[in-house]
Amino acid sequence: MTRTIVITGGTGGLGSALVRRLLRFDTRLAITYLLPDEASRFEHEFGVDEERFMLRRVDATNAESITSFMKHVANEWGPISGLASLVGGWAGGRDIDETDDLRFDRMIDLNLRSSFYTVRAAIPHMREADFGRIVLVGSRAGIENPAGQAAFNMAKAGVMALGMSTASELEDTNVTVSVLVPSVIDTPATRATLPYSDYVDWPTPDEIAGVAEFLLSEEAGVMNGALVPVFGRS
Repeated sequence: MTRTIVITGGTGGLGSALVRRLLRFDTRLAITYLLPDEASRFEHEFGVDEERFMLRRVDATNAESITSFMKHVANEWGPISGLASLVGGWAGGRDIDETDDLRFDRMIDLNLRSSFYTVRAAIPHMREADFGRIVLVGSRAGIENPAGQAAFNMAKAGVMALGMSTASELEDTNVTVSVLVPSVIDTPATRATLPYSDYVDWPTPDEIAGVAEFLLSEEAGVMNGALVPVFGRS
């Protein structure tokens, strides 16, 4: 049976890697982006195939935008059986007393608010189908809380709490929730942010996408409420 999987932020490094993997299966992928060049890059790599892809501009930090998108996907393609919520971002370099409201709000919006709105919008469709796999992205920083990036740490800790709370609420259903917990992901954007780091031990997007692929599978039904470390050797 063809599965419908939503990937928010699916045009990014991790999202594109997950798309490559899921295309090997009988899946239809509903993918969100925010900036026009993200859509252009995606279509350049994967082409335009309306039978396999639904590529839409969606602001995951806006409740109405993401809720409308989920309803549209379900109306067009039927039950949503998988969700990978990949929208997020990092901004560090500030201690708490130097963190302005704009930076704080940005980290909460990009990481926590986007995840909350996306999960909230997906749950009714998965409850109706009595099946679903939800994958979120936390961070080791949300556990270890390194100095100089408190807003990001708090936001990612919130994502992990969201995942665990949702898993508890859905434990009597066939919907499961897992949270990937990376340390750092070897993408061009990360290298640009951390130019003097040693990239050799960083996990690649494809390696982490391989874990997400399993968590989205039917076989992952035995896992619910898992914080899954994907540190590599970093």
